[in-house]
Amino acid sequence: MTLKRMDNVGIVVEDLDAAIEFFSELGLTLEGRAPIEGDWADGVTGLHGMRVEIAMMRTPDGHSRLELSRFLAPPVAADHRNAPVNALGYLRVMFTVEDIDDTLARLSKRGATLVGSVAQYQDAYRLCYIRGPEGILIGLAQELGRSPAG
Repeated sequence: MTLKRMDNVGIVVEDLDAAIEFFSELGLTLEGRAPIEGDWADGVTGLHGMRVEIAMMRTPDGHSRLELSRFLAPPVAADHRNAPVNALGYLRVMFTVEDIDDTLARLSKRGATLVGSVAQYQDAYRLCYIRGPEGILIGLAQELGRSPAG
């Protein structure tokens, strides 16, 4: 059997409302929000007594989703929000944006901070990393040769 597609990327957060607002500002659309618990959830995650609230957000192209989760039980086991770029495990989600400068200006109003600087890779991209809500590492890429207006 072969892979059909990636369904979603999951990120655990403390403040679900702030994360939804941040990713909405980036251009994702909230598809739905729901509590998740029960034997099936325990079985799939391996966490007994799991209770979580999730928000599913869809990218503008409709092909990818971001699942934001706020765990109510059991307690969060580890905190990787401020891990450096070279940390093992989950690192970042990268989004292609139309205009990186405009995106940075809008997201900075929601608390985003630039990790290093905006850099150019050959004649192909302008790239940067930002820290979003709760220190989540997010990559932004602007394809060069395309006008910011589309």
